[in-house]
Amino acid sequence: MSFRKNLKRVSSYVFLGSCLIFIGLVVLSCKNPVVVKAPSTSSSPSFLPTSSTYAKVTRVIDGDTIVIDTGAHVRYIGMNTPEVETNECFNSEATKVNKDLVLGKVVRLEKDVSEADKYGRLLRYVYVGDIFVDDYLVKKGYAKIMIVQPDIKHEDEFLQSEKFAKESKLGLWGKCRQSL
Repeated sequence: MSFRKNLKRVSSYVFLGSCLIFIGLVVLSCKNPVVVKAPSTSSSPSFLPTSSTYAKVTRVIDGDTIVIDTGAHVRYIGMNTPEVETNECFNSEATKVNKDLVLGKVVRLEKDVSEADKYGRLLRYVYVGDIFVDDYLVKKGYAKIMIVQPDIKHEDEFLQSEKFAKESKLGLWGKCRQSL
């Protein structure tokens, strides 16, 4: 076979291989698409590609768990508020401030690595407007940090916020003995 024919055959194989790789990448990227429900009621599309999801908060369970309009329970990542069930110190205050921040509002839910916890709750960072709710609750002393691998995206921010709340004796750090 001549050199030209070999070159033409190799070129077509390279082209075909490139096409197959491209198709494979497209298929893989579509396997788990990330979509966001648009918060508006305009005639714009109801789903847009992004790393965040928007949802309306229909119920606040406690200081770190909410229910959204799809019926899903959402557990805030990176922090833990006092438990209502065991009547831990500062639980009602943490629940109230969480209600004041998010109840009835459209929030932005941001995923880290994990999808859900062992109870089936979605694990998300929660934002209302320009407020990062998870960090706000830590910085104001309504929550302690609870970093669980692999969801560590905001670990440094949470550590700084908790240090600030402790040093300032804010919230549970000033009112609850067991927190010290």
